[in-house]
Amino acid sequence: MSAETPAAAPGQFTRRRLQFRAWRGARPFWAGLFVLLGGFPIMYFPYAHLQIGHLTVAMATTAGAGSLIIGVLLIVLGISLWFQKHVRVFAGVAAILLALVSIPVSNFGGFVIGFLLSMVGGAMGIAWTPGPAAKAEESGRYGVPAPRGEEPVSAPMDLSGTSPANEANGRHSAG
Repeated sequence: MSAETPAAAPGQFTRRRLQFRAWRGARPFWAGLFVLLGGFPIMYFPYAHLQIGHLTVAMATTAGAGSLIIGVLLIVLGISLWFQKHVRVFAGVAAILLALVSIPVSNFGGFVIGFLLSMVGGAMGIAWTPGPAAKAEESGRYGVPAPRGEEPVSAPMDLSGTSPANEANGRHSAG
């Protein structure tokens, strides 16, 4: 290959991978994944039976239904973090509260595995904010999305000197 050889067009796999990367970057993906994965051990362990040789240990608790509800709610919150990014703070706080409730209800929060995954995922969901590219794309031209291929136009700049945005207002000055 020489320097003049054009690059090959990306294949189907590469295109899909780049689309997934763009989709993942525009939402709290890892927070949703951690919350989703945290729901499974919380939901599973109260109904599990361990086999140790010929000995079967049933870990069923009286709060099996509560564990199932907590696990299902955490899975739903993880999915909602992926597909409804505007509820990220609510979903993060709810995931943290459900993880805390799972400690006494569901075998120490799914033997601490589900508890830790849900706590970390909830905290990541609360802390996530959309990047500057996502904000500009959402706002568009005065609240209207920009047409394809055009850059969004920002609002006209206030030159009156009275806007706190340009720090020229007298009541915000130190003098």
